[in-house]
Amino acid sequence: MSHIFTWEALDTVMPALDFEKVETWLCKVADNHGFEMVRVNYLLTDDANILDYNIKYLNHSYFTDIITFDYTSGNRIAGDIVISLDTVRSNAAQLGVDYRSELLRVIVHGVLHLCGINDKLPGEREIMEQNENEALELFNQCFS
Repeated sequence: MSHIFTWEALDTVMPALDFEKVETWLCKVADNHGFEMVRVNYLLTDDANILDYNIKYLNHSYFTDIITFDYTSGNRIAGDIVISLDTVRSNAAQLGVDYRSELLRVIVHGVLHLCGINDKLPGEREIMEQNENEALELFNQCFS
């Protein structure tokens, strides 16, 4: 599946994930939502870099765990996803969950955005969380 996904670490260490399994899972999640994965680039970075992206591209001057740039056309998913591993790590600690689980949640969060699921308006956050939980359950069913 390497023709669909790219994974790059910028100013951080690449997390210990089985990316082949993650890619298979993300394709299943997209398929379950009626989409086909075409090209998704993940940039895993730190807080300083994601802040730069936030300022440069979104005019936001705050830290976040993920920024999703959507190039999807019809049901064919394409996009760039930037993830701050620093923020993922601190969110995991705050939530009392393990880092790997929180990282998988954020990774699939970006794909769910590319599937058209939003989380900014009232009620949308709950829909996003439900879809994240279903996707994580699918990962555990497939790879536990």
